[in-house]
Amino acid sequence: MTAQSSRTADIRHHAKSRDGTAEALLTDLLRDLFKLDARNVTINYDQYSLNSLNGFFDTGEGEFFFKFHQEEGEEAMSGEYYRADILAKAGLPVDQPVLMSVLPGEQILVYRRRRDPRFSDVLRELDLKDDLQRRAKAVAAERKLSREVLDVYLETLHPITPDQAAAEPINRLFFERLIDPATGAFPGGRFKNFYVDQDFAFPGTSLSWDTFSKAHFCINGIEYAETVGDLFAAAHARIAPSRLADAGGVTAHGDAHNANVWYSERGEEASLSFFDPAFAGEHIPTLLAEVKTTFHNVLAHPLWLYDPALAADTYEARAAFSDGVLDVTMNWAPSPVRKDLLGVKAADMWKPLLKTLHMRGMLPDDWRRVVKLGLFLCPTLVMNLRAGATTHNPVSSLIGFSLAVMAGSEPVAGPDFLTEFFDAIDPRADV
Repeated sequence: MTAQSSRTADIRHHAKSRDGTAEALLTDLLRDLFKLDARNVTINYDQYSLNSLNGFFDTGEGEFFFKFHQEEGEEAMSGEYYRADILAKAGLPVDQPVLMSVLPGEQILVYRRRRDPRFSDVLRELDLKDDLQRRAKAVAAERKLSREVLDVYLETLHPITPDQAAAEPINRLFFERLIDPATGAFPGGRFKNFYVDQDFAFPGTSLSWDTFSKAHFCINGIEYAETVGDLFAAAHARIAPSRLADAGGVTAHGDAHNANVWYSERGEEASLSFFDPAFAGEHIPTLLAEVKTTFHNVLAHPLWLYDPALAADTYEARAAFSDGVLDVTMNWAPSPVRKDLLGVKAADMWKPLLKTLHMRGMLPDDWRRVVKLGLFLCPTLVMNLRAGATTHNPVSSLIGFSLAVMAGSEPVAGPDFLTEFFDAIDPRADV
Protein backbone atom coordinates (compact mmCIF):
# COMPACT_ATOMS: atom_id res chain seq x y z
CA MET A 1 0.00 0.00 0.00
CA THR A 2 1.35 3.44 -0.89
CA ALA A 3 1.76 6.16 1.70
CA GLN A 4 -1.17 8.09 0.27
CA SER A 5 -3.69 5.30 -0.36
CA SER A 6 -6.17 3.58 1.90
CA ARG A 7 -6.43 -0.18 2.25
CA THR A 8 -9.61 -0.28 0.18
CA ALA A 9 -8.02 1.91 -2.50
CA ASP A 10 -5.05 -0.44 -2.61
CA ILE A 11 -7.34 -3.46 -2.96
CA ARG A 12 -9.22 -1.82 -5.85
CA HIS A 13 -5.92 -0.95 -7.51
CA HIS A 14 -4.68 -4.54 -7.36
CA ALA A 15 -8.07 -5.92 -8.40
CA LYS A 16 -7.64 -4.28 -11.79
CA SER A 17 -4.58 -6.45 -12.48
CA ARG A 18 -6.37 -9.65 -11.43
CA ASP A 19 -3.11 -11.14 -10.15
CA GLY A 20 -4.49 -12.54 -6.90
CA THR A 21 -3.02 -9.80 -4.72
CA ALA A 22 -6.40 -8.14 -4.12
CA GLU A 23 -7.89 -11.35 -2.79
CA ALA A 24 -5.00 -11.77 -0.36
CA LEU A 25 -5.32 -8.17 0.82
CA LEU A 26 -9.06 -8.63 1.29
CA THR A 27 -8.45 -11.73 3.37
CA ASP A 28 -6.12 -9.73 5.60
CA LEU A 29 -8.59 -6.85 5.86
CA LEU A 30 -11.45 -9.14 6.90
CA ARG A 31 -9.22 -10.80 9.48
CA ASP A 32 -8.02 -7.50 10.92
CA LEU A 33 -11.44 -5.87 11.04
CA PHE A 34 -13.70 -8.75 12.04
CA LYS A 35 -11.40 -11.60 13.20
CA LEU A 36 -12.75 -13.67 10.31
CA ASP A 37 -10.99 -16.62 8.75
CA ALA A 38 -12.19 -15.79 5.24
CA ARG A 39 -11.72 -18.56 2.70
CA ASN A 40 -12.30 -18.76 -1.05
CA VAL A 41 -12.35 -14.97 -1.37
CA THR A 42 -13.66 -14.19 -4.85
CA ILE A 43 -13.97 -10.76 -6.41
CA ASN A 44 -16.97 -10.19 -8.66
CA TYR A 45 -15.60 -8.45 -11.74
CA ASP A 46 -18.66 -6.83 -13.25
CA GLN A 47 -19.37 -3.76 -15.30
CA TYR A 48 -21.29 -2.02 -12.51
CA SER A 49 -18.39 -1.78 -10.06
CA LEU A 50 -17.24 1.62 -11.27
CA ASN A 51 -16.26 2.96 -7.84
CA SER A 52 -16.74 -0.11 -5.70
CA LEU A 53 -15.76 -3.72 -5.24
CA ASN A 54 -17.86 -6.71 -4.29
CA GLY A 55 -17.59 -10.45 -4.11
CA PHE A 56 -17.92 -13.53 -1.95
CA PHE A 57 -16.17 -15.56 0.71
CA ASP A 58 -17.01 -18.30 3.14
CA THR A 59 -16.14 -19.24 6.68
CA GLY A 60 -17.04 -22.14 8.91
CA GLU A 61 -20.30 -20.31 9.65
CA GLY A 62 -21.59 -19.91 6.11
CA GLU A 63 -21.30 -17.97 2.85
CA PHE A 64 -21.06 -14.20 2.70
CA PHE A 65 -21.19 -11.31 0.26
CA PHE A 66 -19.02 -8.21 0.73
CA LYS A 67 -19.08 -4.79 -0.84
CA PHE A 68 -17.29 -1.52 -0.33
CA HIS A 69 -17.40 1.85 -2.06
CA GLN A 70 -14.11 3.69 -2.31
CA GLU A 71 -13.73 7.36 -3.22
CA GLU A 72 -10.69 9.50 -3.86
CA GLY A 73 -9.60 11.38 -0.76
CA GLU A 74 -11.70 9.28 1.59
CA GLU A 75 -8.71 8.88 3.93
CA ALA A 76 -9.54 12.35 5.24
CA MET A 77 -13.28 11.76 5.56
CA SER A 78 -15.01 12.57 8.81
CA GLY A 79 -18.49 11.74 10.03
CA GLU A 80 -20.65 8.70 9.57
CA TYR A 81 -20.47 6.49 6.51
CA TYR A 82 -22.47 3.41 5.60
CA ARG A 83 -25.34 4.29 7.91
CA ALA A 84 -27.16 1.09 7.04
CA ASP A 85 -29.72 1.38 9.80
CA ILE A 86 -31.18 4.65 8.51
CA LEU A 87 -33.23 3.06 5.74
CA ALA A 88 -34.42 0.17 7.90
CA LYS A 89 -35.62 2.57 10.61
CA ALA A 90 -37.49 4.52 7.94
CA GLY A 91 -39.33 1.35 6.92
CA LEU A 92 -37.66 0.72 3.57
CA PRO A 93 -36.80 -2.79 2.37
CA VAL A 94 -33.05 -3.01 2.90
CA ASP A 95 -30.61 -5.81 3.61
CA GLN A 96 -28.86 -5.23 6.90
CA PRO A 97 -25.18 -6.18 6.96
CA VAL A 98 -24.05 -8.72 9.52
CA LEU A 99 -20.71 -6.94 9.82
CA MET A 100 -19.71 -3.37 9.05
CA SER A 101 -16.64 -1.17 9.29
CA VAL A 102 -16.91 2.61 9.01
CA LEU A 103 -13.23 3.35 9.53
CA PRO A 104 -11.91 5.86 6.95
CA GLY A 105 -10.17 3.91 4.22
CA GLU A 106 -11.47 0.60 5.57
CA GLN A 107 -15.22 0.89 4.99
CA ILE A 108 -16.74 -2.44 4.12
CA LEU A 109 -20.09 -4.20 4.50
CA VAL A 110 -20.55 -7.95 4.89
CA TYR A 111 -23.90 -9.63 4.21
CA ARG A 112 -25.22 -13.16 4.31
CA ARG A 113 -24.98 -14.38 0.74
CA ARG A 114 -28.16 -14.29 -1.31
CA ARG A 115 -28.87 -16.18 -4.51
CA ASP A 116 -31.21 -13.54 -5.89
CA PRO A 117 -30.01 -11.58 -8.92
CA ARG A 118 -29.44 -7.88 -8.77
CA PHE A 119 -32.10 -5.85 -10.51
CA SER A 120 -29.43 -4.51 -12.87
CA ASP A 121 -28.81 -8.02 -14.22
CA VAL A 122 -32.52 -8.68 -14.76
CA LEU A 123 -32.95 -5.43 -16.66
CA ARG A 124 -29.87 -6.01 -18.78
CA GLU A 125 -31.38 -9.27 -19.97
CA LEU A 126 -34.54 -7.39 -20.91
CA ASP A 127 -32.49 -4.75 -22.74
CA LEU A 128 -30.96 -7.47 -24.89
CA LYS A 129 -34.10 -9.57 -25.36
CA ASP A 130 -37.47 -8.14 -24.44
CA ASP A 131 -39.95 -10.43 -22.70
CA LEU A 132 -43.35 -8.82 -22.19
CA GLN A 133 -44.33 -10.93 -19.21
CA ARG A 134 -41.04 -10.58 -17.38
CA ARG A 135 -40.83 -6.90 -18.25
CA ALA A 136 -44.27 -6.32 -16.74
CA LYS A 137 -43.18 -8.12 -13.55
CA ALA A 138 -39.99 -6.08 -13.31
CA VAL A 139 -41.78 -2.77 -13.91
CA ALA A 140 -44.43 -3.67 -11.32
CA ALA A 141 -41.65 -4.34 -8.80
CA GLU A 142 -40.11 -0.95 -9.59
CA ARG A 143 -43.47 0.76 -9.18
CA LYS A 144 -44.01 -0.87 -5.78
CA LEU A 145 -40.54 0.16 -4.59
CA SER A 146 -40.95 3.71 -5.92
CA ARG A 147 -44.19 4.10 -3.99
CA GLU A 148 -42.57 2.79 -0.82
CA VAL A 149 -39.66 5.19 -1.25
CA LEU A 150 -42.04 8.08 -2.00
CA ASP A 151 -43.96 7.38 1.21
CA VAL A 152 -40.70 7.70 3.16
CA TYR A 153 -39.79 10.90 1.34
CA LEU A 154 -43.15 12.46 2.13
CA GLU A 155 -43.05 11.32 5.76
CA THR A 156 -39.51 12.58 6.33
CA LEU A 157 -39.59 15.77 4.24
CA HIS A 158 -38.45 18.63 6.46
CA PRO A 159 -36.60 21.95 6.31
CA ILE A 160 -32.81 21.62 6.50
CA THR A 161 -29.98 24.07 6.99
CA PRO A 162 -27.11 24.59 4.55
CA ASP A 163 -24.82 22.96 7.11
CA GLN A 164 -27.03 19.87 7.25
CA ALA A 165 -27.09 19.68 3.45
CA ALA A 166 -23.32 20.03 3.30
CA ALA A 167 -22.77 17.23 5.84
CA GLU A 168 -24.53 14.57 3.77
CA PRO A 169 -22.30 11.93 2.11
CA ILE A 170 -24.28 12.24 -1.14
CA ASN A 171 -22.26 15.37 -1.96
CA ARG A 172 -19.29 13.09 -2.68
CA LEU A 173 -21.19 11.82 -5.72
CA PHE A 174 -21.78 15.29 -7.13
CA PHE A 175 -20.17 18.54 -5.99
CA GLU A 176 -17.04 17.07 -4.42
CA ARG A 177 -16.09 15.43 -7.72
CA LEU A 178 -15.92 18.90 -9.28
CA ILE A 179 -13.36 20.39 -6.90
CA ASP A 180 -9.90 19.76 -5.56
CA PRO A 181 -10.41 17.74 -2.35
CA ALA A 182 -7.64 19.60 -0.52
CA THR A 183 -8.22 23.20 -1.59
CA GLY A 184 -11.77 23.29 -2.93
CA ALA A 185 -10.47 24.81 -6.17
CA PHE A 186 -12.59 24.57 -9.32
CA PRO A 187 -11.94 22.93 -11.68
CA GLY A 188 -10.58 20.07 -9.65
CA GLY A 189 -11.13 16.47 -8.64
CA ARG A 190 -12.47 14.07 -11.21
CA PHE A 191 -13.67 16.86 -13.45
CA LYS A 192 -10.18 18.24 -13.92
CA ASN A 193 -8.47 14.85 -14.01
CA PHE A 194 -10.91 13.37 -16.50
CA TYR A 195 -11.42 16.21 -18.96
CA VAL A 196 -9.60 19.51 -18.58
CA ASP A 197 -6.80 19.89 -21.17
CA GLN A 198 -7.52 16.42 -22.59
CA ASP A 199 -8.44 15.36 -26.12
CA PHE A 200 -11.78 13.92 -27.20
CA ALA A 201 -11.98 11.38 -30.03
CA PHE A 202 -15.32 10.68 -31.69
CA PRO A 203 -16.24 8.92 -34.93
CA GLY A 204 -15.74 11.65 -37.51
CA THR A 205 -13.82 14.22 -35.48
CA SER A 206 -11.41 14.83 -32.62
CA LEU A 207 -11.41 17.93 -30.44
CA SER A 208 -9.26 19.52 -27.76
CA TRP A 209 -10.84 20.33 -24.39
CA ASP A 210 -10.86 24.03 -25.22
CA THR A 211 -12.86 23.40 -28.38
CA PHE A 212 -15.03 20.58 -27.02
CA SER A 213 -16.00 22.41 -23.83
CA LYS A 214 -17.30 25.37 -25.87
CA ALA A 215 -19.05 23.35 -28.58
CA HIS A 216 -22.82 23.45 -28.87
CA PHE A 217 -24.29 20.00 -29.41
CA CYS A 218 -26.81 19.37 -32.16
CA ILE A 219 -28.12 15.83 -31.61
CA ASN A 220 -30.20 14.26 -34.35
CA GLY A 221 -31.24 17.71 -35.52
CA ILE A 222 -31.98 19.20 -32.08
CA GLU A 223 -29.60 21.95 -30.92
CA TYR A 224 -28.92 22.36 -27.19
CA ALA A 225 -28.52 25.69 -25.48
CA GLU A 226 -25.56 24.98 -23.20
CA THR A 227 -22.13 23.54 -23.80
CA VAL A 228 -20.36 20.95 -21.67
CA GLY A 229 -18.24 23.73 -20.19
CA ASP A 230 -21.36 25.78 -19.40
CA LEU A 231 -22.96 22.83 -17.62
CA PHE A 232 -19.95 22.02 -15.45
CA ALA A 233 -19.68 25.67 -14.39
CA ALA A 234 -23.41 25.88 -13.68
CA ALA A 235 -23.28 22.66 -11.66
CA HIS A 236 -20.40 23.99 -9.59
CA ALA A 237 -22.47 27.05 -8.73
CA ARG A 238 -25.92 25.49 -8.19
CA ILE A 239 -25.13 21.99 -6.90
CA ALA A 240 -22.93 23.47 -4.19
CA PRO A 241 -24.14 21.93 -0.90
CA SER A 242 -24.70 25.35 0.65
CA ARG A 243 -27.35 26.05 -1.99
CA LEU A 244 -29.24 22.74 -1.80
CA ALA A 245 -31.20 23.30 1.39
CA ASP A 246 -33.94 25.31 -0.33
CA ALA A 247 -36.10 22.26 -1.14
CA GLY A 248 -35.69 20.68 2.28
CA GLY A 249 -34.34 17.24 2.99
CA VAL A 250 -35.50 13.62 3.19
CA THR A 251 -34.31 10.23 4.39
CA ALA A 252 -32.92 8.46 1.34
CA HIS A 253 -30.52 5.83 0.03
CA GLY A 254 -28.97 8.40 -2.30
CA ASP A 255 -27.22 5.93 -4.61
CA ALA A 256 -29.85 3.31 -5.36
CA HIS A 257 -28.71 2.32 -8.82
CA ASN A 258 -29.95 -1.15 -9.64
CA ALA A 259 -26.64 -2.87 -8.95
CA ASN A 260 -27.45 -1.96 -5.32
CA VAL A 261 -30.91 -3.57 -5.49
CA TRP A 262 -31.85 -7.25 -5.08
CA TYR A 263 -34.60 -8.73 -7.28
CA SER A 264 -36.64 -11.50 -5.65
CA GLU A 265 -39.28 -13.45 -7.58
CA ARG A 266 -42.03 -15.20 -5.66
CA GLY A 267 -44.52 -16.79 -8.01
CA GLU A 268 -46.21 -14.18 -10.17
CA GLU A 269 -44.75 -11.24 -8.28
CA ALA A 270 -41.30 -9.77 -7.75
CA SER A 271 -39.98 -7.48 -5.05
CA LEU A 272 -36.94 -5.26 -4.69
CA SER A 273 -34.73 -4.47 -1.71
CA PHE A 274 -31.75 -2.20 -1.23
CA PHE A 275 -28.24 -2.90 -0.08
CA ASP A 276 -24.99 -0.90 0.13
CA PRO A 277 -26.40 2.36 1.54
CA ALA A 278 -22.97 4.00 1.41
CA PHE A 279 -24.51 7.45 0.96
CA ALA A 280 -27.70 7.12 3.00
CA GLY A 281 -28.78 10.10 5.02
CA GLU A 282 -31.60 11.75 6.94
CA HIS A 283 -31.09 15.24 5.52
CA ILE A 284 -30.40 14.47 1.86
CA PRO A 285 -31.39 17.47 -0.28
CA THR A 286 -34.75 16.48 -1.71
CA LEU A 287 -34.02 17.34 -5.32
CA LEU A 288 -30.91 15.12 -5.31
CA ALA A 289 -32.49 12.09 -3.66
CA GLU A 290 -33.73 10.42 -6.86
CA VAL A 291 -31.24 11.83 -9.36
CA LYS A 292 -28.81 8.90 -9.33
CA THR A 293 -31.57 6.33 -9.70
CA THR A 294 -33.20 8.26 -12.54
CA PHE A 295 -30.03 8.48 -14.58
CA HIS A 296 -28.26 5.24 -13.80
CA ASN A 297 -31.35 3.04 -13.95
CA VAL A 298 -32.76 4.55 -17.14
CA LEU A 299 -30.59 6.91 -19.18
CA ALA A 300 -27.35 4.95 -18.74
CA HIS A 301 -28.96 2.04 -20.60
CA PRO A 302 -29.01 0.17 -22.81
CA LEU A 303 -25.33 -0.65 -22.92
CA TRP A 304 -23.49 2.60 -23.49
CA LEU A 305 -22.25 3.37 -19.94
CA TYR A 306 -21.64 -0.12 -18.58
CA ASP A 307 -21.01 -2.11 -21.79
CA PRO A 308 -19.23 0.35 -24.11
CA ALA A 309 -17.69 -2.34 -26.34
CA LEU A 310 -21.09 -3.93 -26.94
CA ALA A 311 -22.62 -0.49 -27.48
CA ALA A 312 -20.12 0.18 -30.26
CA ASP A 313 -21.16 -3.08 -31.93
CA THR A 314 -24.86 -2.31 -31.51
CA TYR A 315 -25.25 1.40 -32.25
CA GLU A 316 -23.99 3.87 -34.82
CA ALA A 317 -22.87 7.36 -33.87
CA ARG A 318 -20.93 10.01 -35.78
CA ALA A 319 -20.02 13.65 -35.26
CA ALA A 320 -18.95 16.56 -37.41
CA PHE A 321 -17.62 19.84 -36.03
CA SER A 322 -18.06 23.20 -37.75
CA ASP A 323 -18.51 26.81 -36.62
CA GLY A 324 -18.67 25.88 -32.95
CA VAL A 325 -21.32 23.18 -33.39
CA LEU A 326 -20.79 19.46 -32.77
CA ASP A 327 -23.34 17.84 -35.04
CA VAL A 328 -24.17 14.35 -33.73
CA THR A 329 -26.16 11.64 -35.43
CA MET A 330 -26.83 8.42 -33.54
CA ASN A 331 -29.38 5.64 -33.44
CA TRP A 332 -29.24 4.97 -29.69
CA ALA A 333 -32.65 4.93 -28.02
CA PRO A 334 -34.02 3.72 -24.68
CA SER A 335 -35.17 0.10 -24.73
CA PRO A 336 -38.83 -0.72 -23.97
CA VAL A 337 -38.09 -1.60 -20.35
CA ARG A 338 -36.15 1.63 -19.80
CA LYS A 339 -39.02 3.66 -21.27
CA ASP A 340 -41.38 1.90 -18.88
CA LEU A 341 -39.08 2.60 -15.94
CA LEU A 342 -38.87 6.29 -16.87
CA GLY A 343 -42.66 6.36 -16.93
CA VAL A 344 -42.73 4.89 -13.41
CA LYS A 345 -40.22 7.49 -12.22
CA ALA A 346 -42.40 10.24 -13.67
CA ALA A 347 -45.81 9.09 -12.42
CA ASP A 348 -44.98 7.32 -9.16
CA MET A 349 -42.05 9.32 -7.87
CA TRP A 350 -41.11 12.68 -9.34
CA LYS A 351 -44.55 14.18 -10.00
CA PRO A 352 -46.06 13.46 -6.56
CA LEU A 353 -42.84 14.48 -4.83
CA LEU A 354 -42.62 17.78 -6.69
CA LYS A 355 -46.33 18.39 -6.18
CA THR A 356 -45.88 18.01 -2.42
CA LEU A 357 -42.93 20.40 -2.45
CA HIS A 358 -45.01 22.89 -4.43
CA MET A 359 -48.00 22.59 -2.07
CA ARG A 360 -45.76 23.14 0.98
CA GLY A 361 -44.05 26.16 -0.53
CA MET A 362 -40.71 24.31 -0.69
CA LEU A 363 -40.23 24.04 -4.45
CA PRO A 364 -37.52 26.37 -5.82
CA ASP A 365 -38.37 28.20 -9.02
CA ASP A 366 -35.32 26.58 -10.64
CA TRP A 367 -36.09 23.00 -9.51
CA ARG A 368 -35.89 21.78 -13.09
CA ARG A 369 -32.45 23.32 -13.45
CA VAL A 370 -31.21 21.66 -10.26
CA VAL A 371 -32.42 18.20 -11.28
CA LYS A 372 -31.03 18.53 -14.81
CA LEU A 373 -27.61 19.61 -13.56
CA GLY A 374 -27.58 16.66 -11.17
CA LEU A 375 -28.45 14.32 -14.05
CA PHE A 376 -25.63 15.83 -16.13
CA LEU A 377 -23.06 15.09 -13.42
CA CYS A 378 -24.11 11.44 -13.05
CA PRO A 379 -22.43 10.03 -16.17
CA THR A 380 -19.69 12.59 -16.57
CA LEU A 381 -18.22 12.10 -13.11
CA VAL A 382 -18.98 8.45 -12.32
CA MET A 383 -16.28 7.42 -14.78
CA ASN A 384 -14.10 8.97 -17.46
CA LEU A 385 -16.18 9.13 -20.64
CA ARG A 386 -13.26 9.97 -22.93
CA ALA A 387 -12.47 7.31 -25.50
CA GLY A 388 -9.34 5.38 -24.55
CA ALA A 389 -9.13 6.73 -21.01
CA THR A 390 -10.72 3.66 -19.44
CA THR A 391 -13.22 1.38 -21.18
CA HIS A 392 -14.93 3.86 -23.47
CA ASN A 393 -14.49 3.93 -27.22
CA PRO A 394 -15.33 6.75 -29.67
CA VAL A 395 -18.90 5.52 -30.22
CA SER A 396 -19.82 5.02 -26.56
CA SER A 397 -18.06 8.27 -25.65
CA LEU A 398 -20.11 10.24 -28.17
CA ILE A 399 -23.36 8.62 -27.03
CA GLY A 400 -22.43 9.29 -23.40
CA PHE A 401 -21.62 12.95 -23.80
CA SER A 402 -24.72 13.40 -25.95
CA LEU A 403 -26.95 11.89 -23.25
CA ALA A 404 -25.24 14.03 -20.63
CA VAL A 405 -25.95 17.22 -22.61
CA MET A 406 -29.53 16.14 -23.28
CA ALA A 407 -29.97 15.58 -19.55
CA GLY A 408 -28.34 18.84 -18.49
CA SER A 409 -29.35 21.38 -21.13
CA GLU A 410 -32.64 22.49 -22.60
CA PRO A 411 -33.05 22.32 -26.37
CA VAL A 412 -32.91 25.62 -28.22
CA ALA A 413 -36.25 24.73 -29.79
CA GLY A 414 -38.57 21.76 -29.85
CA PRO A 415 -38.91 18.78 -27.51
CA ASP A 416 -36.90 15.65 -26.93
CA PHE A 417 -37.87 12.68 -24.76
CA LEU A 418 -36.36 14.34 -21.69
CA THR A 419 -38.17 17.65 -22.10
CA GLU A 420 -41.34 15.59 -22.36
CA PHE A 421 -40.41 13.84 -19.10
CA PHE A 422 -39.80 17.14 -17.31
CA ASP A 423 -42.99 18.67 -18.67
CA ALA A 424 -44.90 15.63 -17.41
CA ILE A 425 -43.61 15.96 -13.83
CA ASP A 426 -43.98 19.74 -13.55
CA PRO A 427 -46.44 20.25 -10.68
CA ARG A 428 -47.37 23.70 -11.93
CA ALA A 429 -48.78 22.21 -15.13
CA ASP A 430 -51.87 21.09 -13.21
CA VAL A 431 -52.52 24.48 -11.63
